[in-house]
Amino acid sequence: MKKLNVALIGYKFMGKAHSYALMSTPFFFKTGIEPVRKVIVGRHEGPLKQAAEDFGWEEYSTDWREVIRRPDIDVVDIATPPNTHAEIAIAAAEAGKHIFCEKPFTVTVAEAEQTLEAVERAGVKHMLGFNYRRVPAIALAKQLIDSGRLGRIYHFRAVYLQDWIMDPQFPRIWKLNRAIAGSGAHHELNSHLIDIALYLVGKVRSVVGMEETFVRERPAEAASETLSTMLTAQAGSSRMERVDVDDTTAFLARFEGGATGTVESTRFAKGRRNHNRIEVNGSEGSVYFDLENMNRLEYYDANDPADVPGFRSIQVNEGCHPYISHWWPPGHAIGYQNTFVNQFADFFEAIASDRKPEPGFEVGLENQRVLGAVSRSLLEGRWIDIY
Repeated sequence: MKKLNVALIGYKFMGKAHSYALMSTPFFFKTGIEPVRKVIVGRHEGPLKQAAEDFGWEEYSTDWREVIRRPDIDVVDIATPPNTHAEIAIAAAEAGKHIFCEKPFTVTVAEAEQTLEAVERAGVKHMLGFNYRRVPAIALAKQLIDSGRLGRIYHFRAVYLQDWIMDPQFPRIWKLNRAIAGSGAHHELNSHLIDIALYLVGKVRSVVGMEETFVRERPAEAASETLSTMLTAQAGSSRMERVDVDDTTAFLARFEGGATGTVESTRFAKGRRNHNRIEVNGSEGSVYFDLENMNRLEYYDANDPADVPGFRSIQVNEGCHPYISHWWPPGHAIGYQNTFVNQFADFFEAIASDRKPEPGFEVGLENQRVLGAVSRSLLEGRWIDIY
């Protein structure tokens, strides 16, 4: 078993998810690599030290540049806001480190291009954290589509609905700051849906979009010194700040293969905590997935006998289903946290076998092109061709 020392940059929500996955991956998957939680990095020493203790890291540091230069670091795991991804990833590539990076890839297409060039020039392994690819039901949908069982693909439709910022007094955290996040629901949520579209259907050829910001001014974010508050919403200050990102963005898409798509994300869907729903329709069948019932895939086969038509509900917990043989006996469900274990297993297996991880930064660039084209469509009020 080869050990690889990991430096995790970021220690909040995704830092916690990644720490759990790095701890759990060698228990469930025999990849040939044992990731060592060597050093966790952040800006605020108090909560960072607590995160190191809570998440099982050997060391902590407030200087990511120094950590990346260390010869004992093999893998850099980036779980910071999007505006930092390009700089950190490029530095890691130049230092010869393998890189795992959270989504969205970058803020701009230019940053994505520069980062992809850097990792290709350095010859390091690189992968993006689109963890919903690692939901077994979505991976099964991919198998059904690739095998031709859905026939010619006509439609892709997806929605991602949340409600966590609907209170006008919710503070303007970094996710509501365009310079840091790239945009609002569009970058955070649509990037996931775009990745699933690229994964299941293929390249997007052109898009047209619409957006709205419902709350245009919010309290400034108050400072926090504890890890617990930094993992949840912080209290706002009395000072108000302008919100310059979207609360909701929807767009239509045309795919290179001729399919059409509808994609919608919002943070203003009351009662929806993390509702991620995807449907693909083809000439020979359809698949439907809902993250709130993540262990099931709904599948319609047009070739079923005429007297028993309809969707069948597949419990994706059999040993023949993607990833499941590494987990529990048939019929035992897995959860959201396990998708991170699945993706790190794929990442380390790719390193061990010297193959390209998926999705790599080239897929991130495709995703960024779609995000950027939708944003351009919003400014110009027209369809935008990507290719």
